[in-house]
Amino acid sequence: MTTDDLVHPTAPPAAPARGTLRPVLLRLHFYAGILVGPFLLVAAITGVLYVFAPQLEQVVYDHELHVPAGTTARTLAAQVATAEAAVPEGTLYSVRPGPTATDTTQVVFTVDGLRESYYRTAFVNPYDGELRGVLDTYGSSGAMPIRGWLDTLHRNLHLGDFGRLYSELAASWLAVVVAGGLVLWWGRRRRRRAATGRARTLSWHATTGTWVALVLFFLAATGLTWSQFAGQNIAEVRAALSWQTPSVPSKLPAADVDPAVGFDEALAAARTVGLDNPVEITPPAAGRAYVVKQIQRSWPEKQDAAAIDPRTSEVLSVLRFEDWPLAAKLARWGIDAHMGLLFGLGNQIVLAVVMAGLIALIGWGYRMWWQRRPAGRALGRPYPRGTLRRLPRRVLVPLAAAGIVAGWFAPVFGLSLLGFLLLDGFLGWRAHRAGTAVTSTGA
Repeated sequence: MTTDDLVHPTAPPAAPARGTLRPVLLRLHFYAGILVGPFLLVAAITGVLYVFAPQLEQVVYDHELHVPAGTTARTLAAQVATAEAAVPEGTLYSVRPGPTATDTTQVVFTVDGLRESYYRTAFVNPYDGELRGVLDTYGSSGAMPIRGWLDTLHRNLHLGDFGRLYSELAASWLAVVVAGGLVLWWGRRRRRRAATGRARTLSWHATTGTWVALVLFFLAATGLTWSQFAGQNIAEVRAALSWQTPSVPSKLPAADVDPAVGFDEALAAARTVGLDNPVEITPPAAGRAYVVKQIQRSWPEKQDAAAIDPRTSEVLSVLRFEDWPLAAKLARWGIDAHMGLLFGLGNQIVLAVVMAGLIALIGWGYRMWWQRRPAGRALGRPYPRGTLRRLPRRVLVPLAAAGIVAGWFAPVFGLSLLGFLLLDGFLGWRAHRAGTAVTSTGA
């Protein structure tokens, strides 16, 4: 999606000024837009489908998620017993009491054979103990099947680890394409006065890109945290700087403890230290306490956690969200905003508008490629080659070093950038060879 080659299709190309990066940006922006554009388009479309999935699952799974409000609730222990009878093949993982009077209790199990990050969840009416259904849910947010399916579609197109390459490629190049487009447009915006044809398309492309650029940068950065290769490097950096998400200490002095306290007592103890709904209760493993943690991921975040002694129901430790390291808070806010959860409906609308803008940017970019085609050719052409050779060494060396560092940190970006350079070199070699052949034959 070339922002502009600044050369009329029928005019001879002007030589780029020595020492400027603009010609390099033009050519890189062109190749990245043309070749990465389809991946960005898929990411944008699947992102729009996902963003309103929370509302959709409330409607589709109304029977499992909601019940008429009652007056007297059964104990959590009785509700867990109902769920365990319905899922005998599972191992109890956690319990999520209904956060409002019309919500079911969700009892979550791990089951052998389920895909990674999937759980089997039983939905129980807290008032009469009725089993409302059993479904396979996804992730820490307890996504219902339809949201889990859309999440996987957005992340890897249901192609496993191989499919994750598409989303990492899109996230890696999104910031590069947007940054290059901003530099190109704002560097020459005052020279744009035409209102027809390719100039009009360029104006729409650049203006829209400017308005949505900040959110696109944010989505690119947060999207990389989920990626396969760059995400691993980001995790290592966070670990080295102690920026990981903290967890409440839950280890007990004794290795083996026979729990005498049930879910109801553990929840009651957590209430005494201010852990209101919504919460998730994790049963004690060997040598561990109950962990009760808040799971609200909208603003304001509720992420406090408490460890409860399974022998006495004593509160052993409390971890407040306000005490998290700043980097961990930023990561939590970033992930939740990327998913459209942090600010509720407003967050979702902003993401949907920006994704629509990205789709339009891609469409306008391809249209400019079409409009720039020379006479007798079906497609447009990139900015004239040779721009790297004209750069002075003081610019070329840091530029190459930055590319190598970025390629090491984000390998999918690095390999694709190398692929662009090889493709460009091959096309240049072929064009030179064809020109030599024409000259030698006197054509």
